[in-house]
Amino acid sequence: MGLETEYGISVPGDPMANPMFLSGQVVSVYAAAQGIRSNQSSWDYAFEDPLRDARGWQLDRQSADPSQLTDVEDPTLANVVLTNGARYYVDHAHPEYSSPEVTLPRDAVTWDRAGDAIALESVRLLAARPGQAPVNLYKNNADGKGQSYGTHENYLMPRRTAFPDIVRHLIPFFVTRQVVCGAGRVGIGVDSRGAGYQISQRADFFETEVGLETTLKRPIINTRDEPHAVADRYRRLHVIIGDANHLDVATLLKTGTTSLVLGMIEDGHLTEDWSVRRPVAALQTVSHDPSLTATVELVDGRTMTALDVQWMYLEAARAWLDARGDDPEPAATAEVMSLWEEVLTGLGSDVMSCAPLLDWVAKLKLLEGYRARDGLSWDDHRLAAIDIQWADVRPEKGLVHRLRDRGMLRDLVTPEEVKGAQTTPPEDTRAWFRGECVRRFTSHVFSASWDSVVFDVPGRASLQRVPLLEPERGTRAQVGTLLEQSADVGDLLRGLATPE
Repeated sequence: MGLETEYGISVPGDPMANPMFLSGQVVSVYAAAQGIRSNQSSWDYAFEDPLRDARGWQLDRQSADPSQLTDVEDPTLANVVLTNGARYYVDHAHPEYSSPEVTLPRDAVTWDRAGDAIALESVRLLAARPGQAPVNLYKNNADGKGQSYGTHENYLMPRRTAFPDIVRHLIPFFVTRQVVCGAGRVGIGVDSRGAGYQISQRADFFETEVGLETTLKRPIINTRDEPHAVADRYRRLHVIIGDANHLDVATLLKTGTTSLVLGMIEDGHLTEDWSVRRPVAALQTVSHDPSLTATVELVDGRTMTALDVQWMYLEAARAWLDARGDDPEPAATAEVMSLWEEVLTGLGSDVMSCAPLLDWVAKLKLLEGYRARDGLSWDDHRLAAIDIQWADVRPEKGLVHRLRDRGMLRDLVTPEEVKGAQTTPPEDTRAWFRGECVRRFTSHVFSASWDSVVFDVPGRASLQRVPLLEPERGTRAQVGTLLEQSADVGDLLRGLATPE
């Protein structure tokens, strides 16, 4: 699994600043400080195919919106692979951090937090340049003026799993999952003109149930079929409906509960149909009701709250795990199940009890404090400003950082773990090989992607591509010794060519 975050970007006092140029500066200044090239050749586009649809067809390039053509090189935009195995680049006029692949939800938290630390360091490096206008980054999903930018999740799945089963069982889960991992937003509607507070940053921006798009006609289930792995063995489920989370528990549950539901779908454990009538409308109904009393109608005629639906998935997961009895990561699974139950129980009895755990509740509690102190209505512009300030990556400005510093949030990873993850890749996926190659052989890595590293080897007339199509190959256990013993990239390639 892995997470992608597009950061909001602004120059205070200069609304006409060019966000693409500024985003390029943000990425480039960090890359330069790490000794990494930041031009377009740093990413290998050779095997990208963003128009392949999981429903069985290929969208014609002439019919695609330009925003869908993510395999087109732009020599003006910064695009780098970092030593921690992540991708840091400019996407749709935003700096985007795409985390390295991990296998555990807690690791997803760690390397997602590392992305926030990298964004902060980028801002500080840029501010140190003489004459540089101050650039701010925000980990959120809406600017309050009608624009939304994404936080995406990616999960590796077996190709054999029928896509209609994925759609049928995931839509009810995603419609209601926001009560656990929503980031909270002041304002109702895409332009935030409606007065109120809602659970999700993204819910109002979704228009359809299933589709290939990510920036228009946003679907609950995205059908991009670009596995970044052995295509006939794997599919990558690209999830665009999540919010940008700051709180560790919310991020862990976002990835952990989704992984459990996908496991149940793969095993055929979910046999009941919990489909929701009018899912897009239901998504927004749930988001617009922080009291959690609103109900959605299932196709079988039942009406349920979002909490009711989430409890059904939790109980199904408990039965599935009991029946399997072969969990390879029992401690990680137990942590997800325990926190899932704790959060659902807390939300059902006292929503505010979950303020240390969930973004939308922590933000709501803070905003209600301002409302009570100053007598503010939900349409007061000061609350909208606080909402934006919440997400500022700078600890001296971002309100969520103040809560963390005061010990008001339940953290799952330490500052030391986050700092280490800024420069070190996960050890148990191919991200280890990718990140270590960038660290050890920076000048000879011509380009890289999720499924390849391309070397420019001295003395060789052609570039040398090392495929990484198996996500669980290239781990520290498998190639760590070889990398340590390779004096140069030639040694590495000869070692990789030697049969085991």
